[in-house]
Amino acid sequence: MKKRFIRSESYRKKLGEKWRRPKGRHNKMRLKLKSKRKMPSIGYGTKKSIRGLHPSGYEEILIETPSQLDNVNKERQAIRISATVGRRKKELIIKKAEELGIKILNR
Repeated sequence: MKKRFIRSESYRKKLGEKWRRPKGRHNKMRLKLKSKRKMPSIGYGTKKSIRGLHPSGYEEILIETPSQLDNVNKERQAIRISATVGRRKKELIIKKAEELGIKILNR
């Protein structure tokens, strides 16, 4: 599971939890004290073999036309239909993808 890195003092009212690097002079998190939260570093990175993949394990391919489905490898790749595609063309893409047995990520 992916480790969540939370912003320093995110419990305060105006601050969100999104990661921001602590920069204060006396900040305990920046000083990497044992009792404080961890900061992101190179060792927490994802393995190269699975980096950039969809959580389902497939590589995402953005599709805009039905003809692009011919270049998709159904064992390793799944498709995501572009947001700019209209209803009629989207129906054609879905129909062809089902015939070819390709996984669709955003039906």
